[in-house]
Amino acid sequence: MKTLFKNAKILTMLNEEIIDGSLVVVDNRIAYIGKEDGNFGQFDRVIDCHGNLLMPGFKNAHAHSAMVFLNDVPKDVTLQEWLFDYVFPREARLRRGDVYVLNKVSYLEYLAGGITFCFEHYFFPPESAMSAKEVGMRTLLLGSYSLGETSTTVDELVRLANLYNDEKDGLVRYLVGFHAEYTTEKPLLEGTKEAISMIKTPFYTHISETAKEVKECYDRHQKTPLQYLYEEGLFKYGGGGFHCVHLTDEEIKICKENSINIVSCPGSNDYLGSGVAPLKKYLDNGINVALGTDGPASNEGLNMFREMQLVVEHQKDAIPSFEILKMATVNASKAMGLDNADVLAVDKYADIIMLDLSKPNMKKSGNIIFDIVHYGNKENVLLTMINGQILYENGVYNIKESVEEIYNKAEEISRRLANK
Repeated sequence: MKTLFKNAKILTMLNEEIIDGSLVVVDNRIAYIGKEDGNFGQFDRVIDCHGNLLMPGFKNAHAHSAMVFLNDVPKDVTLQEWLFDYVFPREARLRRGDVYVLNKVSYLEYLAGGITFCFEHYFFPPESAMSAKEVGMRTLLLGSYSLGETSTTVDELVRLANLYNDEKDGLVRYLVGFHAEYTTEKPLLEGTKEAISMIKTPFYTHISETAKEVKECYDRHQKTPLQYLYEEGLFKYGGGGFHCVHLTDEEIKICKENSINIVSCPGSNDYLGSGVAPLKKYLDNGINVALGTDGPASNEGLNMFREMQLVVEHQKDAIPSFEILKMATVNASKAMGLDNADVLAVDKYADIIMLDLSKPNMKKSGNIIFDIVHYGNKENVLLTMINGQILYENGVYNIKESVEEIYNKAEEISRRLANK
């Protein structure tokens, strides 16, 4: 399959330069970027971009996509109340197969919003792998060692990591982590460490999302969360923390010296009143900062434009627009080890979006990057391509399953989980 995008503006994200020209995709890779059409003979499809922008797709570096069944949970509560009083009781009723269906609702929103990759952290990772492959969503799964009825042994973690990380299509990968320090007993922590050593995998978890979490961890261990997990050896092969709103200076130093990534979720932090992460301080200390939406139950929408705009509001224009755009693309790719789809370049995966520059919100400043970060929205997304496949174009989904059928199945599951 050969696709030509012509008459395009192209933001590769290698730098701030915007190229006027053409981009060629052959199968699932970018084959050419330049002024001409390249020397590729006949194309299966030629797309006239009419001066609109091609750029790398947004990467959602922290997601619990299946949590759409929790959209009715109240927002005027603390994180701990939200989790223990509302979320965990309903999650206990999840059946194998539910996640497979529920994920797809979020994937549809991702595609319409220009998100081409998500870091999935939820129950039943193999179910997420199946739904991601069926839709065509590039996904990184975070598996957890667990005990009880839905146990996942260390051997099973190793098996799944080897299974997905060896697949040739590269659409789904697998790493290891757990929910958080405050929900992980010592046996689970030790099992996770064993899996990390066997797979030699980076480690990821929620860290210092609230001040209460930090205080209670210190009361238990006389250490703050990231310091405790680091000293326990969980970051032996690097990794990252989700949220990281309340890191100490010592923890910032640990992140810097050990290449630990920070994934900030401004929308979710606002929703639950968790606080504002000092992202400028993290960047100034040389830490790689990425953006994620968190789950749909703790966010008003799965929208990377909104996450970027919240960074602008929270940091009071202290971070340049291009650096914020990098958080949603290049930095997120780095945080997830996705170095083959971080920018637009020859031989990279063809994970590409097209943004409509003709809309009034893209005419605000005369600077395309500034307007994307400050004023962009999902209505600007004309096309989303993942792995060389156009999955969303001009409001129409090109996936194997009926969109209406996905919504109907998800609503049925959500009703069941809401009833005790």
